[in-house]
Amino acid sequence: MSKPLAVVAVGGNALIQDDRRNSIPDQYAAVMESVTHITDMVEAGWDLVLTHGNGPQVGFILRRSELASGEVSPVPLDYAVGDTQGAIGYMFQKALHNELARRGIHKPVVTLVTQTLVSQHDDAFSNPSKPIGAFLDEATALERQQQLGWTLMEDAGRGWRRTVPSPAPLEIIERDTIAQLVRQGYIVIACGGGGIPVIRDEHQQLTGVEAVIDKDLASALLASQLGADLLVIPTGVEKVAINFGTPEQQWLDSLDTAEARTLLQAGQFGVGSMQPKVEAILDFVTASQQQGKQASGLITSPQAIKAALAHQNGTWITP
Repeated sequence: MSKPLAVVAVGGNALIQDDRRNSIPDQYAAVMESVTHITDMVEAGWDLVLTHGNGPQVGFILRRSELASGEVSPVPLDYAVGDTQGAIGYMFQKALHNELARRGIHKPVVTLVTQTLVSQHDDAFSNPSKPIGAFLDEATALERQQQLGWTLMEDAGRGWRRTVPSPAPLEIIERDTIAQLVRQGYIVIACGGGGIPVIRDEHQQLTGVEAVIDKDLASALLASQLGADLLVIPTGVEKVAINFGTPEQQWLDSLDTAEARTLLQAGQFGVGSMQPKVEAILDFVTASQQQGKQASGLITSPQAIKAALAHQNGTWITP
């Protein structure tokens, strides 16, 4: 009998505790912490595909590229996403190898550079709304806008940032390879940063584009294309709440898809925080239903994953 399959989508911000702890050793320490909880799932009998965000890390690459622009050619955005897939994948691959060995579990781990198909006609390309890279003062931002043709936004009072398109993911190009590796017993690290965004021309040729893809939406698409049983989105809190930050705040143990949609429409989940996570899980659970499969989603903190899998913590979203 095959093991149940979970896709676990770790955020890029989860690797960076704060502005003072953003070095590579700091990020690896955060990865090792996450991996202890992820390995609990392996011990509990799950097959795993691990995805991850890369927003801060892509920002670092672009900033280095800006600072070195007089010496070397700039790094295009799709290549920066590819760079982070390798670097962050390496951290998770090494940490998982070591933690599995420490527990006496023999399971191979591999990182796969992954491309995600988007439509060149996606409305996002005419409305670049995803902030990336360093925070800039207004004068510097306007200078970059004139020199480099950037679109800009003022981000939460912290300064100005470059914005890029964030088109919807349509297809994970390497999904069959990922599925084959899972069947062979591998833990696969894939779809880093939502995948490298590519478009397909009339000759079926792939071309990278200057965009970024939402990691949770891409993870939901991958999970449904793999026929996964569970999509786990670790975050900074153990459960999802309604009326967050008010005297009426209420933590949620479980929601069905109808309840989740109602709360989304009521604006109960923060646009920049919990809303995209709930939307991604809704996409996954709904797509799984349409395929005739009963699958679930789980939002919780990394530390609570073990308890959540025993339904003693976390917020479950079910059909």
